[in-house]
Amino acid sequence: MFRSHSAPSLVGPLLASLWLACAATIAHAEPIPDVHALAQKEQQPLLDTLRDLVSIESGSKDLDGLNQIAERVAAQLKQLGGTVEILQPTEIYRLDDTPEKIGPAVRAVFKGTGSKRIMLIAHMDTVYLKGMLKDQPFRIDGDKAYGLGIADDKQGVALILHTVALLQKLNFKDFGTLTVLTNGDEEISSPGWRSTITRFAADQDVVFSFEGGGTDGTLRLATSGIGSAYLTVQGKSSHAGARPEGGVNALYELSHQVLQMKDLSRPEQGLKLNWTVAKSGTNRNVIPAEATAQADARALKVADFDELEKALRDKIRNRLLPDSKVDLKFEVRRPPLEANDASRGVAAYGKTIYQELGLSLKVDEKATGGGTDAAFAALKTKGAVVEGMGLSGFGAHSNDAEYVQLNSIVPRLYLATRMIMDLSTGKLK
Repeated sequence: MFRSHSAPSLVGPLLASLWLACAATIAHAEPIPDVHALAQKEQQPLLDTLRDLVSIESGSKDLDGLNQIAERVAAQLKQLGGTVEILQPTEIYRLDDTPEKIGPAVRAVFKGTGSKRIMLIAHMDTVYLKGMLKDQPFRIDGDKAYGLGIADDKQGVALILHTVALLQKLNFKDFGTLTVLTNGDEEISSPGWRSTITRFAADQDVVFSFEGGGTDGTLRLATSGIGSAYLTVQGKSSHAGARPEGGVNALYELSHQVLQMKDLSRPEQGLKLNWTVAKSGTNRNVIPAEATAQADARALKVADFDELEKALRDKIRNRLLPDSKVDLKFEVRRPPLEANDASRGVAAYGKTIYQELGLSLKVDEKATGGGTDAAFAALKTKGAVVEGMGLSGFGAHSNDAEYVQLNSIVPRLYLATRMIMDLSTGKLK
């Protein structure tokens, strides 16, 4: 009954409102010209930097190479106007495979006029041995750039350097502080720099980690934690044929311990424990006096490692041979990175930035794969921590096929720059 003749008159204003809304959406979907144009111009300088970084061999235990690449990175950051330090480790978390000396880290701080605190992290070290560069030098072939350590993680270092350069060319200083940290021990689980990363990240609003984004540029909000368990059993040797009863068989005790610990995994919650290495004995005819075993552990939550270690220590109290001695060492090589609401919000905003370029951006908040320094950054901060900000690529840790995709350079420069700008100006809450 309420069909008045005034109803058709609403159609015009309604259509106008819809058109304006669509126009606003279309306008928003266009990239900011100045930022995009500068990102395009920055591609070749970034490749030049990447060539220089790849040309410096910097394995995690190659101190000369690590010092050289640290000097190279520090010089570029100083040229960009940062307050720069080359740091040497003072607090080392000793793991089973930690070398005697740890390579340096480079820290740069850029002070702005705003209040937001933003941190960019990457690592300078690689898994490769000195002398392998000759077999995998920097080269460009088609739509890919190849080189030793180029994907993991020299592209991340270069991308940070040229994101800062892009901000400088835009004369953008609306952040409070922009902190850059590149370390030299990530590939050996960051024993020298984990505590420093955690400390520097604690008061940041956002931490962006520039590990590669895989072949499809996925941002990651969660990664598995990596742990190791080591069992050492001390027994007593004796002649295995003439007097076996005089010994304490460390192999028997080790077998007992491993078997009673085989069901500690909780796959439904992402907790995994698998015994992978065991050693015992010296001669066939000698009761073994010592036996050792190692296990790989994975977890999705920091607390799961604490619970696992407690369960392991409870188990070793139950011994098969009372005269044996059983010791357990448990290492958290990397804590898990857990997604939080702050990280989800930042990553979701990143999707809208990519849409401006006509691209889609994948975000994964389910933990997969190996660990990351981003997990150390997330231990004490309440801010967002986003991993995978680096270039798309493939072949990390391989000796002949490591590459990055050239077509990911401009989008990633644009993404990182816009994220920093919009976070600093309050558009990204």
